[in-house]
Amino acid sequence: MHEEPGFFTEPSHWVVLAFILFFAIFGKKLWTALTGMLDARSAAVRAEINEAARLKTEAEAMLKEAEATRAKAQADARELIDGAAVEAARVAEATRAETEAAAMRREQMALDRIAAAQKQAVDEVRTAAAELATIAARQVIAEGLSPEAGATLIDQAIARLPAALAARRAA
Repeated sequence: MHEEPGFFTEPSHWVVLAFILFFAIFGKKLWTALTGMLDARSAAVRAEINEAARLKTEAEAMLKEAEATRAKAQADARELIDGAAVEAARVAEATRAETEAAAMRREQMALDRIAAAQKQAVDEVRTAAAELATIAARQVIAEGLSPEAGATLIDQAIARLPAALAARRAA
């Protein structure tokens, strides 16, 4: 006859029984350890998410600050360009006025030189005319004037000399 094997004679039953006893004895500790590990992992993930959110907030703040700095730099650059344009216009106007004044000074100097040259030319003509008149007067006097008439003319010229000198000094 064939005898039925008992529950404890099968090795697979012993494995099942050992498995059940193992979990009955160590199950709570294992469950606590597993849940602790999962809770720790969950807390670490939550901390990483919070850190990422904080970093995102900081990055957004830095981006806003950088945009504000860029806008201010652009405004400063625009202001500098406008100031440079105004300064360039002022310098151009000053240069134009200075050039105009220099041209007027040169024109005046040229006019003064022309006037001086004219005066010198007139003086030379007068001197030449006076010399010619003197030569002509000598010849006329030498040819047709008697010594008494010459003496009378000399006396008259000497008498008129102070008035002529006074007129020249006044001029």
